[in-house]
Amino acid sequence: MGWNSWNKFACNVNEKVIRATADAIASNGMREAGYEYVVIDDCWHGTRDANGFITEDRERFPSGLKALGDYIHGKGLKFGIYSDAGTKTCGGRPGSQGHEYQDAIQYARWGVDYLKYDWCSTGVRNAEEAYATMADALKASGRPILFSMCEWGNNRPWLWGQKMGNMWRTTGDITDKWTGKHNYSWGVASIVDMNEPLWPYAGPGHWNDPDMLEVGNGGLTDTEYRAHFSLWAMMAAPLIAGNDVATMNQATRDILLNREVIAVDQDRLGQQGRRVARDGTSEVWVKQMADGGRTLLLWNRGETLARITAEWTTLGLPADVRLKARDLWAHKDLGRMSRRYSAEVAPHGVAMVRLNP
Repeated sequence: MGWNSWNKFACNVNEKVIRATADAIASNGMREAGYEYVVIDDCWHGTRDANGFITEDRERFPSGLKALGDYIHGKGLKFGIYSDAGTKTCGGRPGSQGHEYQDAIQYARWGVDYLKYDWCSTGVRNAEEAYATMADALKASGRPILFSMCEWGNNRPWLWGQKMGNMWRTTGDITDKWTGKHNYSWGVASIVDMNEPLWPYAGPGHWNDPDMLEVGNGGLTDTEYRAHFSLWAMMAAPLIAGNDVATMNQATRDILLNREVIAVDQDRLGQQGRRVARDGTSEVWVKQMADGGRTLLLWNRGETLARITAEWTTLGLPADVRLKARDLWAHKDLGRMSRRYSAEVAPHGVAMVRLNP
């Protein structure tokens, strides 16, 4: 869990933004809710020095990344950074190809805890070999650095990624829209459809990554953002906020800080939830939990209010078992019920319920 600069700030990132973000996460309840990584995405780079080591852009980061990393650590948070397996990053800055070991050493010197590693300008490079090279370089750096592989799913990293990294992107970039393809990016519902079938490949320490959160960036309704956040939690996805957390409104805060939904995402069993029933634009999802219970999600992809029903048998449960139900968005116990759960669900919305014996 953490925050990344790209979705909101893109290349308009600098030391002031990162410090303000770290301050906000440390003071607004996000750190206590589990958000720990502050990740600077593309465009922090300067040039390579005479020995080939990467430097930071001192106009954007006048104190340097070592000092900025120290500041982030001083807030009880962890420091993340971005690079690319090609000759240039997606933003045209120096990539790590041919400099993997030097870059890993530099990251360790700066106190980096997390590396997002992109896939632009890679030409005919073999993806598995390219990511293995950087993984080896990070291990050789002497510092534990979480490795986030951003290969966009082109070379099916779910088949090989867990040998070298902690998480792998399964899709192209997300955008702050509900569905469809928009240039090189995809809306939330489209990302879900690409990531959901990959549930067998996720587990503790190796996660399918459907990209960062768009919650709070203004392109969707709060109902849609709640669905977005809930679906990421059901898919055991990394929860990487992508909004301006220093200025977010109360509705956005309530979504990102919903401890009960976060607990579903972070459940120690690590099972990715999946779709178990679909009727037109109505879907039923289930996620097995470490305590023996299940989390149930009803998703209305349609344009009108819909009543959605989940039968216990669809969830792999005996029909007559009586279960305690708790609404994770209303934060309300619903009592015991058997056979099924049914709810009226708003257009593009979800109902999310924890079921326990």
